[in-house]
Amino acid sequence: MPIGFVLIKTAYEHEHKVYNKLLKNPVIIEVCPLFGEYDLIVKIEAEDFEKIGEIVIDKIKSIKGVVDTRTLTGTKLKL
Repeated sequence: MPIGFVLIKTAYEHEHKVYNKLLKNPVIIEVCPLFGEYDLIVKIEAEDFEKIGEIVIDKIKSIKGVVDTRTLTGTKLKL
């Protein structure tokens, strides 16, 4: 199952609002605040990579206060 990690930059003083909105979204597995270039990182899982793209566009970038995102994709290894 594909996994996506999305780095999120927020507008000044919107960090808490974006964070709380992300926490309420059931497709988002984990949300962590960051220090540095990006303000938040979220982890998402989806059926395929296209669905990850839809989640980023429809559920993350559409949040008021999100300025920029960077999506990193991966998959679970079967050892």
